Amino acid sequence: MTDVDLLRTRADLTRLEPLRAAAAPLVLVPTMGALHAGHLALVRRARELGDPVVSIFVNPTQFAAGEDFAAYPRDLERDLALLEPLGVAAVFAPAVDEMYARDGGVMVQPGPAAQGLCGGRRPGHFAGVLTIVLKLLHLIRPEIAIFGRKDAQQCLVIAEMVRDLDVPVRLLDLPTVREPDGLAMSSRNAYLSPAGRRRARCLSDALAAARTALEAGERAPARLAAAMAAALAAADSVEYAEVRRVPDLAVPARAEGRLLLAVAARIEPARLIDNLVVQVDAGGVRETSLLDDREATA
Repeated sequence: MTDVDLLRTRADLTRLEPLRAAAAPLVLVPTMGALHAGHLALVRRARELGDPVVSIFVNPTQFAAGEDFAAYPRDLERDLALLEPLGVAAVFAPAVDEMYARDGGVMVQPGPAAQGLCGGRRPGHFAGVLTIVLKLLHLIRPEIAIFGRKDAQQCLVIAEMVRDLDVPVRLLDLPTVREPDGLAMSSRNAYLSPAGRRRARCLSDALAAARTALEAGERAPARLAAAMAAALAAADSVEYAEVRRVPDLAVPARAEGRLLLAVAARIEPARLIDNLVVQVDAGGVRETSLLDDREATA
């Protein structure tokens, strides 16, 4: 066992009250566990900003029928051991029946940002994401919540909910943490065989191909998407390779301004996603943040 303050129930959340009364803000890092270096980077940033609370909850309502809810990796003791040296204030790791008292309850329906991309491929996914995120925000009441930029559409869908429902929290997105060869870190990478792991690099290669084309002057979204699709040839199947405008995720007539280059593909049993957020203007092409509220202050 570790010395991390582990909260398992709503009643346990009363132990956060002294933190809410402190000068430093409460900072939520929502996760589904199976923590990796990407999650830990979010926690370290949260520690810089205030008192981090990490939630660990594999949320059943964001998995569609036939997806990997049952197989999703779970190892709470390992996760707690990774978090212990990072100075987290608490970890909230509830059971499913603690978060969902009954089936068929109220769900939060997403707005326009959920159209297409993962929203088009995973019916009901973002309703599940928004429902659990709103529950966590209400229960933990953080001043700041931090998300990884790899889940770009999810970040924008959550930002839309926070804005439209007047949720009193500031959102911050942090850059995707990558393996040395460029593969975005993901809990689902554990599903890959060594050969599949090598092929998975094609997702980051696809983003690099689109960025190279942008830097060479290409501004036609269809040709950029085709360059990404071609680079994904090593995948077993490609779900999408698209250029979208940020923050509304509309398809741009011309690849200028703040853009999301987004890919999703299946390799072996793993559904993998990756993206790059870039600003394209007279100054060139540079990576940028996803959310309009680009920095939170302690």
